[in-house]
Amino acid sequence: MQNISLEVAYARYGAQVTSKQRNLSAIAKDGSLILSCPADRFSRPGIGILRYTAQLSQEAGVSKLVDSLRTHIQAAHTGNTDIHPVLITPPKGSMSRMVNVRPDLTGKVVEFDGDTFVVDFTRPVVEPPPKPGKRR
Repeated sequence: MQNISLEVAYARYGAQVTSKQRNLSAIAKDGSLILSCPADRFSRPGIGILRYTAQLSQEAGVSKLVDSLRTHIQAAHTGNTDIHPVLITPPKGSMSRMVNVRPDLTGKVVEFDGDTFVVDFTRPVVEPPPKPGKRR
């Protein structure tokens, strides 16, 4: 994993950040939701599932950004929109926070009650190429 800026992380998914310090979400050019995900909010409820759980009421930040995140999560929930994570690992000791992307993960909002939301991330299934037929 490489440490990149939040701006670069969002750009890799085709979205622009509105705040270089603390962006919570954005909509990419393809319509998918890009979500800033602190690493300590993940769990593994089953094989192949990486679950992200958060509460809007617990988000520290500008209320405008939290309201925007609420709108994005609601739209993604009702529209079954793909979600891409920007992983944020908090600083440890002398190391600064780490920001990176996981383009191999795609998520969906599986629960949203207006405050708490749950996103399950999985790796898309890639169909193996067909085996060539026998030669004569």
